Amino acid sequence: MSELPVLPVTFRPGRTRAVLLTAGVAIFVVITAVALLLEKLGPGERLSFVLTGALMFGVLAMLARVKVVADESGVTVVNIATRRRLDWAEILQVNLRPGDPWVFLNLSDGTSLPVLGIQPGIAKQHAIADARALRALAEAHGIKEPEDREG
Repeated sequence: MSELPVLPVTFRPGRTRAVLLTAGVAIFVVITAVALLLEKLGPGERLSFVLTGALMFGVLAMLARVKVVADESGVTVVNIATRRRLDWAEILQVNLRPGDPWVFLNLSDGTSLPVLGIQPGIAKQHAIADARALRALAEAHGIKEPEDREG
């Protein structure tokens, strides 16, 4: 097994984040420029253009905020609109199967939690390395795998 990352560590889709934030800024700038350049628009219409651009930027910024922060006491999963704190013992398994859009955590309460902060979209090898690192951390800090408890 490779060496564990130094805690605290943050996993996030860096390239995807850069693309989303760059697109958000570009959309906001273009829509605002159009609002200012169209001479027939009144102040309210111009404002609605700018607010629409700001709304689009806000949506892309929410998509870009996804991350996973691991520290000594557990993991914080930040998805698009939610944040969930987990103790290491709550994480039974870290999964990134071929074709999965992101990592899934199998939890001790029988549920599965999507972790959008590790996604193979643009940077597949980076996501695989991050998933392996998070799996190693979960195994080192959490409870043992279910088959280890049966014997």
